[in-house]
Amino acid sequence: MIDADTDRNKQSIKSTFKIRLRKCSSSRHGGRTRIRREGLFTMHDHLPTRLLIVLILGLVGNGCNLNSQYNNSEGVKLYQQGNYQGAVDKFQQALAGEPGSPDCFYNLGATYHQQAKLFSRPSDLQLAEQYYHLCLDRNPDHHACQRALAVLLVEEKRGPEAVGVLDSWAKRQPNDPNPHIELARLSEEIGDLRGAENHLIDGISIDPNNTRALVALGRLREMTGEPQQALANYQRALGIEANQPAVSARVAALSTSSTVSDSRMASLPTQIAPTQPANNGDGSGLAQAPAAAVPSQ
Repeated sequence: MIDADTDRNKQSIKSTFKIRLRKCSSSRHGGRTRIRREGLFTMHDHLPTRLLIVLILGLVGNGCNLNSQYNNSEGVKLYQQGNYQGAVDKFQQALAGEPGSPDCFYNLGATYHQQAKLFSRPSDLQLAEQYYHLCLDRNPDHHACQRALAVLLVEEKRGPEAVGVLDSWAKRQPNDPNPHIELARLSEEIGDLRGAENHLIDGISIDPNNTRALVALGRLREMTGEPQQALANYQRALGIEANQPAVSARVAALSTSSTVSDSRMASLPTQIAPTQPANNGDGSGLAQAPAAAVPSQ
């Protein structure tokens, strides 16, 4: 399943688990269950390499029958309380009531993933990966699970595998902008800002009204010293979806900054060199203001 205040808009979103309920699905792609038992994609999770991708892991609930719905809802509550083992038990019960549900597998994977991050238990990380693969075996295009698996792989310093997961997703779903948004985040985390920009442009070319891609591109351009382009991206995103307080705050800040800058430039006096023309190459004698410095990330 991927929100921040003004300050967070200027940095990559930190790794966090955000719970949102969603209907379970028992659809299965492919007839064989695959479990990967190998070692085990936001972000700045205090890892030495800072090689992470932005992640918001959303637990999904609302089971497909009443009992499964109850167990999923209880599992989410326990997760929010930090009772991860209790959440696992409830999600297992939900899975028993809805065998093969990719969302139930994802919930289990997300819970073990969080446990692994908090308690540094390799066995939990391995279980998380197994459940993510079980989810994707049944629904290869499960958005939250694709992102979560990519994050996990990067956390394990298996970056090429993470890129492979997202590339395969993009090729399988050429009309879905989400793989390109996730690839952009991965590129940004490894310092490839041009690659990140290209991925976001690819995503917007698929869905010109995708606010996630527009906001991400605006933030990237703000970071690289292109405030006017960033402002245009933010304003376009707000035109599509007005209820984005953090984006509105960035628009206000950039608009104010631009107004102040223009005002200061207009108030600068025109200086004439008293003894000889300024070195402008045109003999006008008018001192030209230097080009504004462009900040870099």
